[in-house]
Amino acid sequence: MTNRIFFPSLCEVEQMKKIVISTGGGDAPGLNAVIYAITKSAHYRGWEVYGSHSGYKGLLDPNELVRLTPEIVEDITPTGGTILGSTNKGNPFAMPVKNLAGEVQLRDVSDLIMQTFTRMGFFCHIAVGGDGSLEIAHRFATEKGMPVIGVPKTIDNDLQATQRTFGCDTAVATATEAIDRLHSTAKSHDRVMVVEVMGRDSGWIALNSGISGCADVILIPEIPFDIEKACAKINDNELHHKHYAIVVVAEGARAKDAEVIHKATDAHEIGRQEILLGGVGDWVAQQIREKTGKDTRSLVLGHLQRGGSPTTFDRMLALRFGGAAVRLAEQGIFDHMVALSATDIVAVPLSEAIKTRKKVPLDSDKVLTAREIGICLGD
Repeated sequence: MTNRIFFPSLCEVEQMKKIVISTGGGDAPGLNAVIYAITKSAHYRGWEVYGSHSGYKGLLDPNELVRLTPEIVEDITPTGGTILGSTNKGNPFAMPVKNLAGEVQLRDVSDLIMQTFTRMGFFCHIAVGGDGSLEIAHRFATEKGMPVIGVPKTIDNDLQATQRTFGCDTAVATATEAIDRLHSTAKSHDRVMVVEVMGRDSGWIALNSGISGCADVILIPEIPFDIEKACAKINDNELHHKHYAIVVVAEGARAKDAEVIHKATDAHEIGRQEILLGGVGDWVAQQIREKTGKDTRSLVLGHLQRGGSPTTFDRMLALRFGGAAVRLAEQGIFDHMVALSATDIVAVPLSEAIKTRKKVPLDSDKVLTAREIGICLGD
């Protein structure tokens, strides 16, 4: 007896559900785990999955779309970055495009993206990103009618609607390891080491890594600092026969009555001036050197915090987010974002997710712990 081969009917092919994934904004450890979970969960339901290269590029040019299968994503969970690529300069509602004269102009290409989305037969777009990427996804949902589900991603952990975002735990672990290593060299040379970490205008990375790494001073955006207070802590170390110090500074930290230190890219390169944080670590180191006379060096961890293999926590959270996003698609719950609430994954409206950025509460137990174990917060 021979086995019969069954081919799907035309009706069944037409009913095949297809989803597309995009990863936007800065990369974060755990992105590939999300892609893995979405692909495997969708395949479990008999759906097709496509990935859009470099944010929305694949939805502008179908040649930049890649079919994702369980075989393609099989080994990507422990790897950093994203196999789809990412960009933080790809807003389809204001896309920088060069004209024939070589001048950069902003162009709305959102309708072109919707045409590709419809022509390819996608029934859902899962957008993985931070507040900027999710705001774009929300606009597609409300202004263009695209069925969108958001997955929160940022090492900054600054999305208010979710308790944690994947990528933050790995970034904190990387920063903590760097601080641990700096203790020995700082002690050997009686130096003050100033470490600048990421986080934009939220101090989660600085506070968590600073406490875990037993820093002497932690400066975060939520607490405008007095540099004299930081220097007083370093001088106090000398009275207790500790001749070195570790200072952790969030990139968005600022001194009292001062502006946030930043640098700007060339406006002609991207069609507008983009403010990039950075430089506060060098400024703090210079001030400490001048006011204490201590040999002071600064170190910017920068994109080291974005790279590398995700921690177990970030992998697990990313996998849970990916699976939950597919379940929302199956239920037809769009214009929502998956989020961690206590121990559960829940759905929250994208409008709520992008409303405000999550700051470090000044009455939190972490801030209290920092103060009680002798860490100066600059106030």
